[in-house]
Amino acid sequence: MSENFAYPVGLRLSGRRVVVLGAGQVAQRRLPALIAAGADILLISPSATASVEAMAEAGEVRWERRRYQEGDFEGAWYVLITTDDPEANAAASAEAEARRVWCVRSDDAEAASAWTPATGRSEGVTVAVLTGQDPRRSAAVRDAVVEGLRDGTLGAPRHRTRGPHVALVGGGPGDPDLITVRGRRLLAEADVVVADRLGPRDLLDELPPHVEVIDAAKIPYGRFMAQEAINNALIEHAKAGKSVVRLKGGDPFVFGRGMEEAEALAEAGIPCTVVPGISSSISVPGAAGIPVTHRGVAHEFTVVSGHVAPDDPSSLVDWAALARLRGTLVLLMAVEKIGAIAATLVAHGRAADTPVAVVQEGTTAAQRRVDATLATVGETVAAEGVRPPAVVVIGEVVALSARDHR
Repeated sequence: MSENFAYPVGLRLSGRRVVVLGAGQVAQRRLPALIAAGADILLISPSATASVEAMAEAGEVRWERRRYQEGDFEGAWYVLITTDDPEANAAASAEAEARRVWCVRSDDAEAASAWTPATGRSEGVTVAVLTGQDPRRSAAVRDAVVEGLRDGTLGAPRHRTRGPHVALVGGGPGDPDLITVRGRRLLAEADVVVADRLGPRDLLDELPPHVEVIDAAKIPYGRFMAQEAINNALIEHAKAGKSVVRLKGGDPFVFGRGMEEAEALAEAGIPCTVVPGISSSISVPGAAGIPVTHRGVAHEFTVVSGHVAPDDPSSLVDWAALARLRGTLVLLMAVEKIGAIAATLVAHGRAADTPVAVVQEGTTAAQRRVDATLATVGETVAAEGVRPPAVVVIGEVVALSARDHR
């Protein structure tokens, strides 16, 4: 039992000499971690893969184009042997043993004095797994642990005191599986979650009972505007020492007022992390089988907020210019104004028979798609009872998938 038991330890190799024999595929996999550790790496090999050669050309390793020679391990702290020459490997291993230098051998683990664990990292945590002579199992265990840390399913609360901090997390278009790995992990670590109505609601059901969930739409704001009240809530909870997540639908910076919140936090001296989210502007059309671009059909797509009517003096959109574009228009928050928007586009030159698709509650179990044209979309949306949230796609790309109303 003792012969197969390895004592785990973390090597601090920054500035210390490491010798790598061989520059093939094994070395190519191992070198990046040694470089990241700041090791002083001497690479000895007559030839190298293109990737390893690029590391040498970038000055990340010193490469001597020759075979192993007795004495190469003088002053070394760690040795990695990866050549396909058994005799050279045995001689090099013997020198490492004689010099009491820890040595890893890719050709014969039993003859080595050290083993390389299956290693993964997540937010400052290094996971290293050894299972003796079963590297596939080591990799599988490592992957499971790292994935659990990243998505929050493996609980690992932080016990060190942290200063005030808020994470602005984009929750994606609605399907809870479409939040980013980092966003899910931050949710798992949160004490307080301030959630938008359009955020992925199913994610809130996964939170532990102690997490305080605040519906942003129901924050009392008295003399403050709603957004100012939300900003104040984020600041107050962060200053109270809570780990705060602002969960928003889609992406925080795509019509999400994320920058307003980031600016308010900055003025209050509270650090803010922005976690991008999958925007509904491309994900919802995709979920409905509509590509926003397609070769020979659309070379560009434009995302527009439709919450303000075209004839409203406060509108910042040049609808006449949009009507002249040949690509795809994606409208968010446009259900109520879609009739006026469609009429404006037609009045400025967009063909009345241009295909239009309206996708309600995209990526969720309640997703449905309604098809029309610019001439009919206003009436169709009213007749079909389409309600927000919905994404409107205008352009020839809609016709590519008209047969598929997923």
